[in-house]
Amino acid sequence: MAVTTPISDAAPREAVGPLMRGIAVLDDISEADGRATVSELVRSTGLARSTVDRIAATLARMGYLRLDGHTAVLAPRLMELGNAYLAAIRLPGPLGPLAEQLADSLDESVSLAVPDGDGIRFVHRTRRRRAMSLTFGIGDLLPAERTAQGAVFAASWSEKEWSHRRARRGAGPQGHAVLPAADTAEEEPGFEQRAAQARTQGWALDDQLVEPGLITLALPVRSPDGRVVCAVGVVSHTSRHTAASMRESLLPRARDAVAAMEERLRTSRVATEPRAGGLAAWTGASKQELGAEFVESLARGLTVLTAFGEGRAELTLAAVAQATGLARATARRALITLEHLGHVEAGERTFRLTPKVLTLGYPPLSRITLPDIASPHLAALVREVHDSASLAVLDGDAIQYTARVATGRIMSVNIGIGTRFPAYAASMGRVLLADLPARDRAALLARTELRALTTRTVTDRERLDAVLAQVAQDGYALVHEELEEGLRSLAVPVRDLGGRAVGAVNVAMHSSRRTVDQCMAEVLPALRSAAARIEADLRIAGRFTRIPSS
Repeated sequence: MAVTTPISDAAPREAVGPLMRGIAVLDDISEADGRATVSELVRSTGLARSTVDRIAATLARMGYLRLDGHTAVLAPRLMELGNAYLAAIRLPGPLGPLAEQLADSLDESVSLAVPDGDGIRFVHRTRRRRAMSLTFGIGDLLPAERTAQGAVFAASWSEKEWSHRRARRGAGPQGHAVLPAADTAEEEPGFEQRAAQARTQGWALDDQLVEPGLITLALPVRSPDGRVVCAVGVVSHTSRHTAASMRESLLPRARDAVAAMEERLRTSRVATEPRAGGLAAWTGASKQELGAEFVESLARGLTVLTAFGEGRAELTLAAVAQATGLARATARRALITLEHLGHVEAGERTFRLTPKVLTLGYPPLSRITLPDIASPHLAALVREVHDSASLAVLDGDAIQYTARVATGRIMSVNIGIGTRFPAYAASMGRVLLADLPARDRAALLARTELRALTTRTVTDRERLDAVLAQVAQDGYALVHEELEEGLRSLAVPVRDLGGRAVGAVNVAMHSSRRTVDQCMAEVLPALRSAAARIEADLRIAGRFTRIPSS
């Protein structure tokens, strides 16, 4: 387990104890890949069972985790804390698309990383789908001396910074290190040489220092004032490249990408994000409702992190208090605590977030998929309507089921994950087809054989076009016995940040269960509400990460 700041390690007198304990719990769930039992948390944190229960209840109320029996599972909404940091540094937003273009051009994984103490922390990842793929996620930390990015950052260190580094030999990077630091007594001279070489040539190469078989090429990205703000890393495998071929074939294109990134930083505008008001009032109301089960000082301390964002990278105490609605004294104590834990850095009159904010759940959550996001909401939907619910995506001219929660009825719709059905005859398929641009939809349907699966299946192309037009207008699709005799299904789309339908959710039942009017009155509102909750999580999780559909 990574070394973290102990909650009793020389804490300032004004530090908020419940906030420190809550962050310790979040840290340990994150270290456990996003899921831990309450008993495990009691053992790992050393806190009393009642304390862990109250912290878990508070975080669940905030939407930051969900309680699955006695297991605490991190929820996508927790990513809003890391999103505040990523928005504030203004790197993944403008540079992420350029990193993805570079990855497509090279057909290799590409990352953006920032320095974090004695390590480098990832703030953007674009992976290639291969049998051997990288597992590092946003927020993961690697020792600087074992990475090309670390050499790039160390190339601009002053002698004073090197002296501090030497004094910390053997300590290792702090907080969620994916790999242990190397034997620094043996590694340090080599690291200094690689940093000097990076300073001379303007790039660095890690030839299997992180892991046998992996080679990383890294280049610095500079802000308009000349500071190195992040490093671009291109990762390949020795089965695809040698160190020499990385330099010869990938370095020129990586340099072009860095030039485009630096131009993007120079020309992109800063848009100040509006802050959600009423946070302090919400925590107060929650305390009134839940009583002792809600740890208000923990909730208020975490809301301080959300005061930051794009255009709000550095804030005064007064600005933090105003953004959150907290009293200045409350905001000040929270900032003191967060500074002690390493999540906030204090300047002369202002505060800023540090990369360590990403340790609060971002590494495991940055690997989340659309089915992961949807599944708990499908379960809640099934409990409400007492019929099976599913998530599907469009795959060619078919839909493929990627998540499903079945009802416990004796007679229920029996469909497994991975099942495929013709899109034209399924409610979720019609929702997804209706969302396609007209030209793409026409081309897809022209290649599709419209077979009658039952006597009710719509197979006339003109009539199907009219049905899909109505689905697009209504925002839902109801299919009655067109896919299978006796089966009625109601579906709505799930849309991403850009408004595109990336999936669909449905409720399926035997036609004897409800009339069409009952479906409209009882099921459709619940279905739309579940889709809205999925979309809310997707908007947070997908702000700086690409969410796989399966």
